[in-house]
Amino acid sequence: MVPSPLAAISRHFNRHLTLSFLVIAISTLNYGFDQNGYTVIQAMDPFINQFGEYDQATGNYILSPSWLSLFNSLNYIGYAFGVVFGSLVSNRWGRRWCMFSMSGHAVVCTIIAVTSKSKVQIMAARILNYIYVGMELAVIPVYQSEIVPSPVRGFAVGSYQFALVFGGFTMNCICRSTSALATNAAWRIPFGIFSVVPTLVMSLIWLIPESPRWLLTKGRVEEAREALYKLRSGAFSDEEIAEEFRALQFALAIEPEQGKSHEIFQGANRKRTAIIVIMNFLQQATGQSFVSSYGAVFVKSIGSVNPFDMTIINSVVNVLMLGVNLCLNDWAGRRPLLLIGALWQAAAIFTMGGLGTAANQTMAIKKATVAMLPIFSGGFCFAWAPLTYVVTTEVTTASVANVVTAFAVNFSLPYMLYAPAELGGRVGFIFGGVAVLSFVFTYFCVPECKGKMLEEIDIMFHDGVPVRKFQSTKVAKIGLESGKNGDEIGLESANRNI
Repeated sequence: MVPSPLAAISRHFNRHLTLSFLVIAISTLNYGFDQNGYTVIQAMDPFINQFGEYDQATGNYILSPSWLSLFNSLNYIGYAFGVVFGSLVSNRWGRRWCMFSMSGHAVVCTIIAVTSKSKVQIMAARILNYIYVGMELAVIPVYQSEIVPSPVRGFAVGSYQFALVFGGFTMNCICRSTSALATNAAWRIPFGIFSVVPTLVMSLIWLIPESPRWLLTKGRVEEAREALYKLRSGAFSDEEIAEEFRALQFALAIEPEQGKSHEIFQGANRKRTAIIVIMNFLQQATGQSFVSSYGAVFVKSIGSVNPFDMTIINSVVNVLMLGVNLCLNDWAGRRPLLLIGALWQAAAIFTMGGLGTAANQTMAIKKATVAMLPIFSGGFCFAWAPLTYVVTTEVTTASVANVVTAFAVNFSLPYMLYAPAELGGRVGFIFGGVAVLSFVFTYFCVPECKGKMLEEIDIMFHDGVPVRKFQSTKVAKIGLESGKNGDEIGLESANRNI
């Protein structure tokens, strides 16, 4: 009898790994709080009245396209700094210290946001909070991939996006409730909730083991062995744990001169860097920023449905599609889902673009245009949202390409949606073309790494295996010939069937 996907996943988890997985996933909720909270409050009248400009023509306060552009793009300056700083902290002091420090920073940012009274202060709050978001991106997927067994790595790293979207769903529900308030409490309550998750993470982070891989890079062999045993005992035999530990030691031993940034552009790493940079670019450039950063404002401008109801519908679809992805990606693989997701996104966003060309924008057309948002976002969450992080952690080497792309997209969107371009729904034609490019790139350039140990992937890149042959390539066994001190590295066998 074939076990269900959930049963096949759960058998790889023991008590320590389950706790570690949950603490790391909980931390990601706050990214969802931030992304959706800041998006939805831009459609709240109290927020617009507090930070907007009075429009004499309409007699109402408005958030100008220029300010929206800055508010939804300058935060990526903090994001970029956070990715770099988080990587430094994570590599120097460990994954747990990085999570602890970024959580403390998030609490401070919450105070700044809640007490904001001016445009400058709320802008500063968002930029500073995105330092936390960047640090999280630098450490969370890496930490997840390093502590879980390879058969469930796709599930574990994919949960990063699931937690993000579930956090967004929670925040959308909160914002829907507070949107009826006529005072500044409508947006201050959601901001105040930003402090809950970081406080919880700071309280729990020292209860989980440090990454065995990181400990080994620091020469702390016995601590690494103990950490791996905590994460595997009960779910794996002592012999299996020992073999995994030896494989990890071997893979780290063949990595020459670790830590030199210029090496990401040399030799086999050049291919890995290109895959990561382009995938992160495509993830951001296919239009997800349009939905995540401007969805509520766009829906409100169309006027066909309640924007706060629409954000909840969108979040529900996203959570469901991510749940499907978590169950499928370790079974079906990364490439098939990425290909389907790219076509799905292209179909939805091109349809929205076509609807935007109608000269007479009837209510039916407006509703159909809005309906394309959750369909597009569902396709994004089905594949590219979680699997970009999965492929990035498998292929490895750090990149901030998604930060640059997200900045460019968010900065330009208000000008495309409103005056002077006023493209509205026709922006779908721009993003649809990128989605088609995503399909082509995946087909020719993305390796299939499901079920592969990170150490096996390292060896295949090192040996120049073509990316489209990764799944059929077999690394029979990676191990160590232990000397009397257990430190002598040697390859027992590596028979490849290419």
